[in-house]
Amino acid sequence: MTRVITPYSRETTADEVLKDVDLHGRRAVVTGGASGLGAETARALAAAGAGVTIAARDAAAGARAAAEIAARTGNSDVTAAVLDLTDPSSVAAFTAAWQGPLHMLVNNAGVMAVPDLRRTARGWELQFATNHLGHFALALGLHRALAAAGGARIVAVSSSGHLRSPVVFDDPHFERRPYEAWSAYGQSKTANVLFAVEAARRWAADGVTANALHPGGIRTNLQRHQVGSAVTAETQAIFDSYPWRTPEQGAATSVLLAASPLLEGVGGRYFEDCAEALPSDQITGDAPEPAGVAAHALDPEAAARLWDVSTTLTGR
Repeated sequence: MTRVITPYSRETTADEVLKDVDLHGRRAVVTGGASGLGAETARALAAAGAGVTIAARDAAAGARAAAEIAARTGNSDVTAAVLDLTDPSSVAAFTAAWQGPLHMLVNNAGVMAVPDLRRTARGWELQFATNHLGHFALALGLHRALAAAGGARIVAVSSSGHLRSPVVFDDPHFERRPYEAWSAYGQSKTANVLFAVEAARRWAADGVTANALHPGGIRTNLQRHQVGSAVTAETQAIFDSYPWRTPEQGAATSVLLAASPLLEGVGGRYFEDCAEALPSDQITGDAPEPAGVAAHALDPEAAARLWDVSTTLTGR
């Protein structure tokens, strides 16, 4: 397959990607759209004319974000709905309430490097549950709406953190191995990429494509566990020197995958800096931040296995 390269870069903004894209008549769901990267992604899609539903755990925050985006863009078709990705009943309620086709599903919400082992009511490790399993159930619940759209796209917001760990199938919920925050995060972000790989394969006949991306480092509420007195001096030094980008730049790759004509028919791949990423073992030199995609994240056998495991866990 030919690597996808675009005229954009890490400095490109979401509005620049969508400058000549008309999304009137198309509908999008953005999880975690009440703040940070998700809010900017939702705003850019709405500015291009899309009807946008912000899926957020906090109903009031979602409603505020929807109102602000509608006011900023002049697009009145921006709404909010409650979605708690750690609660299967909340995911089921959201998907049951959805009516009509869905053209863009942006799985953006997430948690990062939770310092202590936390579990959901079902006993799932919190990061794997939030970042992967909740989004997996959401996508399967919305599959009929995606298929009805004709050419629908799923965007899985992953991270360079996937380089830290493959999915550990023997113990994904840290029931027997010691918990480590960044390994848990890395596993969940690898799962995001593997989901895109398998969804693109399984749903190609329905006209649905799926891709994953690393948005780059952005200072948002995602880093809430990396601030305060509990942060080590080493971690603080890394954060202080990190090449952060703006939410407008971070959302550029998300909207590229969601709506750009350049990605028509492209699926099962991983992007960063508005282009398809190189294999991580081909990255040379002193890159300012971790880059490339790990082989374990694009492994089709692991992708198929994860789908089966996720189906069993979620009962989808």
